[in-house]
Amino acid sequence: MNGGDTKAGRTREQAVWARAPLGPCGPPLDLLTARFDRHRYAPHFHEEFTVGVCVGGSEVIDYRGGRLDIGPGSIVVLGPGEVHTGGPGATGGYAYRAMYPALPLLAEGTAALPHFRDPVVDDPELAAALRAAHTELSAHADPLEAESRIPWLLTALARRHGTARPLDDRVPGADRIARTVRGRLADELLTPPTLTELAAPLGLSRYQLLRAFRTSTGLPPYAWLAQHRVTRARAHLEAGLRPSEVAPLVGFADQAHLTRWFRRVLGVTPAAYRNSVQDTGR
Repeated sequence: MNGGDTKAGRTREQAVWARAPLGPCGPPLDLLTARFDRHRYAPHFHEEFTVGVCVGGSEVIDYRGGRLDIGPGSIVVLGPGEVHTGGPGATGGYAYRAMYPALPLLAEGTAALPHFRDPVVDDPELAAALRAAHTELSAHADPLEAESRIPWLLTALARRHGTARPLDDRVPGADRIARTVRGRLADELLTPPTLTELAAPLGLSRYQLLRAFRTSTGLPPYAWLAQHRVTRARAHLEAGLRPSEVAPLVGFADQAHLTRWFRRVLGVTPAAYRNSVQDTGR
């Protein structure tokens, strides 16, 4: 799977790799962000699945004896060991985001490893979710967030568009499971356990835990934890601490990470919130 543009007559060839940790049970997930005007991949294959989203331009891929024409918003799923190429289509450059998940990641919610008869998937909602997860995890690879988002999205891809039979994912006692997980996340705010570490004592798979937690709370564990951290951050800001001081106290990686979630939850920056509560206090 392989995007680009030309500015002031110059070609643009960029490829940036990142890694998202996925807990102790498997290798990290490789993430590629690429933008090419002219680059053409030689025939090659990957040992893992390739799951990519075209984000600009058009791309042509030789695959399974045919040709795939890829445009913006398309999801491309290439099987492990299957030879393919990649290059610009008729419009010139192409841009894409791709991830390379190990085989078990595509089978967490299915009875067997899925096969994708059609490698080009038209699913705008899932494409947007994959692109958002890729973008955010490339910039900030939080282990709990990676484990919460990636298996969930890849299971959705396998169930909606693969051939394997979905597993029965009903988990009794979802509210009890969610209470246990919330308690542990709150207690281990600064160094939260991975999703695998949360699931194992409960006798659940990662996907089962995600399903139960989302059924009970409406949120994945990483999002619940982020909102809990925002609540804790508010108290520190109200006490007069600066956002840069507050971020590490509640488990955010840095002030930018705190700001991103603070705005998502409360609609304002931590600095604006601190100023407003102090003004009110005066």
